[in-house]
Amino acid sequence: MGQIVGIDAQILIYYLEDNKEYADRVEKILENIQQGKLEAVFSGIGLIEILTGPKKRDRYDLAAQYRQMISGIPHLVIKGINENIVEIASDLRARYSVATPDAVHLATAIDFRAEKFITNDRSLQRVKEIKVEVL
Repeated sequence: MGQIVGIDAQILIYYLEDNKEYADRVEKILENIQQGKLEAVFSGIGLIEILTGPKKRDRYDLAAQYRQMISGIPHLVIKGINENIVEIASDLRARYSVATPDAVHLATAIDFRAEKFITNDRSLQRVKEIKVEVL
């Protein structure tokens, strides 16, 4: 089993929307996940973030396609919120004043015992409970 990482919603959005600026880095991360070189956890709250864009454009078909693509990624666990994640997230919000979705993403990774959290949000690097890697 590979290193355990938490994945921010933005990473998967870059992948799904074929973001040219970050394509190479994101594809490498996802390739490592699919091959089992990395085990990844993703918060269920991230699905809300991912599905909102297509739904705002009235593209429910695309939202369904995104959901199917994400759930089909081997070695990626989509984890729902639980009491422990609530406690960790509220601690992170209190300590670092991070937004609730970011706190839930980080708390999910911490609860899953991830070694690092991959994001493109530099402001999350101030969190000390988990290593935060920025693209």
